[in-house]
Amino acid sequence: MTTITPGSAPPRSALITGVSGQDGIYLARHLLASGYRVIGTLRPGGPRLLAAAYLPEVDLRELDQRDGAGLVALLDDVRPDEIYNLAGFTSVGASWGQAEVVAETNAMSVLRTLEALVAYRDLHGEAPRYFQPSSSEMFGTADQQPQTENTPHHPRSPYAASKSFAHHLTVNYRESYGLFTTTGTLYNHESPLRGPAFVTRKISRSVAEIALGRRESMTLGNLDVCRDWGFAGDYVRSMHQMMALDEPSDFIIATGESRPLSYLLEVAFAAAGLGDPAPYVERDAALMRPADIVDLFGDPTKAREQLGWEPTVTFEQVIRHMVLTDIRRLESGVEEHVDYLQPR
Repeated sequence: MTTITPGSAPPRSALITGVSGQDGIYLARHLLASGYRVIGTLRPGGPRLLAAAYLPEVDLRELDQRDGAGLVALLDDVRPDEIYNLAGFTSVGASWGQAEVVAETNAMSVLRTLEALVAYRDLHGEAPRYFQPSSSEMFGTADQQPQTENTPHHPRSPYAASKSFAHHLTVNYRESYGLFTTTGTLYNHESPLRGPAFVTRKISRSVAEIALGRRESMTLGNLDVCRDWGFAGDYVRSMHQMMALDEPSDFIIATGESRPLSYLLEVAFAAAGLGDPAPYVERDAALMRPADIVDLFGDPTKAREQLGWEPTVTFEQVIRHMVLTDIRRLESGVEEHVDYLQPR
């Protein structure tokens, strides 16, 4: 628990929406270790026990991301110095079937938040600093490889379009109202906390089950798709660094390296001592997205030069860690545990 020395300034406070997600848990733990008071939101009826297990020092509050009035009331109550908007709809594939929900959750909620910050500033004299997580999916079929902060957006899914809208709004409110709003365009970042719907966790879990004799194969879609994969613990550190700048800006957060999904499979199966993945993997065209993107990888030069940010965990270490953690989970029967968060 954060303590205050008599006569000293109170600790900085951060509001993290979606604190029970992968990034929310890693960021909250990072900020707590940095001396922050942390307030985190959960969707009503969300996984409070999971968040409490990982984040016993976080002040947990329920908030529907789409509830603008609820957000205004929460801001007036907790008076945060910083807001990290990590709640939202995160599945690219599922966004095709829930486009209206995606637009409301990822786009319109950001508009309401920015409007609330303007009103808060007018009432209290200064608004909290605001971080918006943008997505590499916004670039879609970009002609430029790697992408930079200036690469035009060409979103190819409802999810990507909603993130592009929110990104441009965040920049616009900074330029129009003088708010401290910053964006980090985050390329794929993984950990043992990734949800089972994400392909990386689907693979790590399936490989663990195959290694333990609990299944014989897995089914995947396009193995040729390439992405820029990093470690979630590294990426949340960049969020905090952006919020500490004298002036807000926009950054690409990526490793700068592109790898095919087929290579991820090789690393995952090797981690479990299984060898060639081919005998265990079946292809299903039904798992293909309506408009898939072949390759995306980012140029993190600006983050390196202006934030001093560098990834500390390699791609191979991340995937190996995920597989071994899923093996430990299955063997122990304990699905979640704080000891699983950092690669060893």
